[in-house]
Amino acid sequence: MPFDNELAGRVAIITGAGRSIGRAMALELADAGCNVVVNVRSNRAEAEEVVGEIEKRGAKGLVAITDVVDEKGVHKMAEDAMKKFGRIDYLVNNAALRQEKHIEEMTFEDWRRITGIILDGAFHCVKACLEPIKTSDAGSIINIGGLTGAMGAPDRAHVVAAKAGIAGFTRALAMELSKYKITVNTIVPGQLANPATPHVMPHHPVYRPILGRAAWPQDTAPLARLLLGPGGRYITGQIINVSGGTYFGT
Repeated sequence: MPFDNELAGRVAIITGAGRSIGRAMALELADAGCNVVVNVRSNRAEAEEVVGEIEKRGAKGLVAITDVVDEKGVHKMAEDAMKKFGRIDYLVNNAALRQEKHIEEMTFEDWRRITGIILDGAFHCVKACLEPIKTSDAGSIINIGGLTGAMGAPDRAHVVAAKAGIAGFTRALAMELSKYKITVNTIVPGQLANPATPHVMPHHPVYRPILGRAAWPQDTAPLARLLLGPGGRYITGQIINVSGGTYFGT
């Protein structure tokens, strides 16, 4: 990285941070000196393990157990972060749920469950964290998108709609929050590898990365660090693909 300990003293909230991409981003930010609120829906042991790794890196962590669809729970998470750290500089909306179901079999409950976590959850988190982020001199929001939002996918109408909505939400927030010098961007990861076979190319008729392997959680983390740090202060409103060349659009 071009910077060393460049996020020292900053505070980030990362939703869905107990595993995979969320965990990788939490540890990457901790390597840069950032204190991290590790949100998970229910698995405290996972969150505590991540916090332990954060503290080994010399940063501080906080476990936050709440479902992002729970508006009151999300606001309490932000309040707890303020009580412990006195500030919130960054929000990373990573929490998501994926499900495959044919549209003919999909119920409205199925639809709302997925869109509620991905899209409504991001809304709740932004509303809860916005005031303290506004007082930061380097406030930033990252939303985690999905290739399906741009490319489509069968049996995932709810996921596709939610991830496409995240891209729109990002652009809207970038425009509205620019007056506070808050940057807002979406990172779109590639199809994740099976942890047991990380070097195996995904078997998918559409999602074929030209770099010859599926995505790893740590592929996304350095970009999150850049966007939140001093090197990313002139980047906003962007939908950035980290997909090994699977998709070239925005």
